[in-house]
Amino acid sequence: MARQPDDKAAAKFSSEDSALVRELALLLDETSLTEIEIERAGLRLRVARNISVAATMPVPLAHAAPALVAAPAAAPAAAAADMSKHPGAVTSPMVGTAYWAPEPGAKPFVEVGSKVSVGQTLLIIEAMKTMNQIPSTRAGTVTQILVEDGQPVEFGEPLVIIE
Repeated sequence: MARQPDDKAAAKFSSEDSALVRELALLLDETSLTEIEIERAGLRLRVARNISVAATMPVPLAHAAPALVAAPAAAPAAAAADMSKHPGAVTSPMVGTAYWAPEPGAKPFVEVGSKVSVGQTLLIIEAMKTMNQIPSTRAGTVTQILVEDGQPVEFGEPLVIIE
């Protein structure tokens, strides 16, 4: 974490700053990100997670092994990229955790086959303990739901297809 104060008075670390650090650390855990950096009102804050290189670096067994491992990983990424270009795709406007119902155990906002209108809530994305309703950008029928309930999502990731 790095802090670059504007003046000597701002050099003290407040309890409000501590709460912000805790929220950012929680967001790291929820989204599987490794680092978050923000700047606000003269406060620059970076929260990062230490990841051991041994845990993230695959050990190649043979020269052909990396090509075999890379091919299946490329297929889901290409499929997600294709879905984000779909004219009926609703994409995530933020990084967070997607929830399909207003609370655990409740009926989901939409299901495959649901008819939706413009502005109707499709799901909620939780970001920094704030629940953000994601509205439908068009009227139609939900044909695909592309993320699981409780799944971390990235900015621009396709969530739903409406046709």
